[in-house]
Amino acid sequence: SKGGVLDRGYVGHYTRTAQAGQAGNFALAGHRNTHGEPFRRIDRLRSGDRITVETRDAVYTYTVGKRLARTAPSDSGVIAPVPRSNITTSAGYSEPGYYLTLTTCTPEFSSRYRLVVWGQLTAMRPR
Repeated sequence: SKGGVLDRGYVGHYTRTAQAGQAGNFALAGHRNTHGEPFRRIDRLRSGDRITVETRDAVYTYTVGKRLARTAPSDSGVIAPVPRSNITTSAGYSEPGYYLTLTTCTPEFSSRYRLVVWGQLTAMRPR
């Protein structure tokens, strides 16, 4: 729940989405203002930037490919197994893959919209 994870400064994993390194969409949410600000600079991520996710068993590298600067909080398509906006249908992907989705509120200090960053798995190494 939001109060149990996000408001304590952690990044939250959307239930019913893939785990890191699995086929589908590994989708995460985090605050960019207050509550630890884990996604403080998410708006600076650009195509080609790398995001590293570490688990107990492996280190995964995702490469940023696409962004959606603003969508409605109800746009559940952005965290679908093949992530694609239900509102801005040109935003997202159309083929199955190994995806990472990061979501946060936008504009800053508001929860009116969501900013979305998508990446694809490009490397994995065991720990």
